[in-house]
Amino acid sequence: MSETLKCIGCGAPLQSENKDALGYVPEHNMFREDVICQRCFRLKNYNEVQDVGMDSEDFLNLLTSLSEKSGIIVNVVDVFDFEGSFINAIKRIVGNKKIILVANKLDLLPKQINKRRVKEWLKKTARKYGLEAEDVVLISAEKGWGINDLLQSIKQVRDNNDVYIVGTTNVGKSTLINKLIEHSVGEKDVVTTSRFPGTTLDMIDIPLDEKTFMYDTPGIIQNHQMTHHVTEQELKTIMPKKEIKQRIYQLNEGQTLFFGGLARIDYITGGKRPLVCFFSNDINIHRTKTEKANELWKSQLGSLLFPPKKIENFSLNNIKAVRLETGKSKRDVMISGLGFITIDAGAKVIVRIPKNVDVILRDSIL
Repeated sequence: MSETLKCIGCGAPLQSENKDALGYVPEHNMFREDVICQRCFRLKNYNEVQDVGMDSEDFLNLLTSLSEKSGIIVNVVDVFDFEGSFINAIKRIVGNKKIILVANKLDLLPKQINKRRVKEWLKKTARKYGLEAEDVVLISAEKGWGINDLLQSIKQVRDNNDVYIVGTTNVGKSTLINKLIEHSVGEKDVVTTSRFPGTTLDMIDIPLDEKTFMYDTPGIIQNHQMTHHVTEQELKTIMPKKEIKQRIYQLNEGQTLFFGGLARIDYITGGKRPLVCFFSNDINIHRTKTEKANELWKSQLGSLLFPPKKIENFSLNNIKAVRLETGKSKRDVMISGLGFITIDAGAKVIVRIPKNVDVILRDSIL
């Protein structure tokens, strides 16, 4: 009987059939000495912890193991896509641990933004979702802004306990981890990996002192973000890489704005007014009359209206219409994982987006 080959990194049985399953190794590497699976390889060489879906067994294991341990949580969110990257189950995941809310990608927001207001806004919005944060820290892991503030905050809150870093995919967690390692160990990319007791998930641990560690946990996949409904190529277009240039469109009633071909907003009533759009600079925004919008979407998807580039992955039969009213104050219409539109009081709009993607009306961040 042939012996099952196991990964020397995590102990998972090796297989070369399913790329997404545990223990995957490309076939040509299968019988080398000391084989490690692709997941461990990525962990070791690129400091990447494999992502997990909200309903995966791995995630549920992570839940129970985290809530049983003592320590504090550093919850990383994307300041540009706060609602999309906020984990609604966070309290259930971590039990009654103290949580520091870290808003990354500050470098994407317009320079003139009032940071104190953004901080207040984050605190208030998190509270609305049931999270009372010990501290809110604004950072840009990419630019290295605010890393010292974060380390200071961790030092004050952790009380000699371990620290667990938690966040959804694409919030910049691995960039942050590398910056923290640089600051705490003084070297680049020094990563020790540890099996996390009680789960099949790998964690990266960074020593904080003789007895305590900072652990990175897998990114959590939230299916209500647009980022999970596009190809890898399209993802590069819709995820902003540098400061967002706000784009302002004066709209009359009965006009529509398309954001590539992924989403559109129909302006119904409220008189002539500006819609201020915050999306990746690479996304083409196109204005048209609402009466022509359906036809245009069909005929121009993938060409004038792109992304998507691969239109076979994007079905116009799978679109929902969400009616929103801004009411008495300035609001943002937030399309999860894509961007937001700031609209003054007294407007009615309809947002059309893929059925799985969330759209949220919120108090304006600006």
